[in-house]
Amino acid sequence: MAATGKVKVGLIGCGAISGIYLKNAPRFGNIEIVACADLLLDRAQAKAAEYNIPKACSVDELLADPEIEIVLNLTTPAGHASIGKAALEAGKSVYNEKPLTISREDGQELLKLAEQKGLLVGGAPDTFLGAGLQTCRQLIDEGVIGEPVAATAFMMGHGHESWHPDPEFYYQVGGGPMFDMGPYYLTALTTLMGGVASVSGSTRITFPTRTITSAKKYGSLIKVEVPTHVAGLLHFASGAVGTLIMSFDVWRANLPPIEIYGSEGTLSVPDPNTFGGPVRVYKPGHAEWEEIPITKPFEDNSRGLGVADMARALREGSPARANGALSYHVLDIMHAVHDAAEQGRTVELTSTIQRPEPLPEAAFSQ
Repeated sequence: MAATGKVKVGLIGCGAISGIYLKNAPRFGNIEIVACADLLLDRAQAKAAEYNIPKACSVDELLADPEIEIVLNLTTPAGHASIGKAALEAGKSVYNEKPLTISREDGQELLKLAEQKGLLVGGAPDTFLGAGLQTCRQLIDEGVIGEPVAATAFMMGHGHESWHPDPEFYYQVGGGPMFDMGPYYLTALTTLMGGVASVSGSTRITFPTRTITSAKKYGSLIKVEVPTHVAGLLHFASGAVGTLIMSFDVWRANLPPIEIYGSEGTLSVPDPNTFGGPVRVYKPGHAEWEEIPITKPFEDNSRGLGVADMARALREGSPARANGALSYHVLDIMHAVHDAAEQGRTVELTSTIQRPEPLPEAAFSQ
């Protein structure tokens, strides 16, 4: 008999990002975080006390709990594959923070293992389920800008060492602007425009070392191991062409997060690291952009929405929207851009996706 009631979730990794997941979980109505674990037990205990979570425990204890159906894996990228695999082997579906894994091979292994065991794999970001990007999805589906023919996406900044207490992993394998911020932009682009068929790219490391100026490790040096300026050309399966730049080497820029150019107009897409607007459309013959009212739900920070949708999928036996195929396709694109830059050629992607269905307006509690 299929399980009923709220889906019990165990959270692993009680760092900074865990707070918003723990805060938001009760609002969705169909999930309950019943345990949290961390390599540092006192950190798990502190989060459990702050958010009234019944149990703080070790990772092994959490994975052994028979009531937990979903593991919410908020470890750093280096732990996404090992924790994800352990969760699946323990008979639990798993939702990873971005990226899905560091390597393609590990991502493929998670998808294969989940299929063998009849479990679900999914991953952040779930911002594409928020009000702003769902409004953009509706506008595209309704043909407001005609056929999408091109897109641009820009994330231009100067890295994390000036503010993050532990910025080292942003410059190690699995980090860099592409793997840190690329998932937001590529998830938005692919859920709006469909899958990417091939890519080309160019990358560089502008500053071989970085000096930490945040308080905890002020003055420490970081050796940069990954490209910190990444430019990619995305050839969508639909025939549309995308230009993507992700950079930790830029002091300041004045570029839009995402724009989609259609045969009958242009769509200005909000920051894909947020859930709200603004959403604007320009149509030929109009003097100015038109700001589109945001009528979809989840306009505020709603991280955890993808976990709630996975829980819905478990109960209904239907596809999850922030699913493993989508997360893997984004991972594949990111690696392909780096590969294209290193090899000086266009790289064909082997992964494909189907765009997830739009989120119903009454899907979850607010």
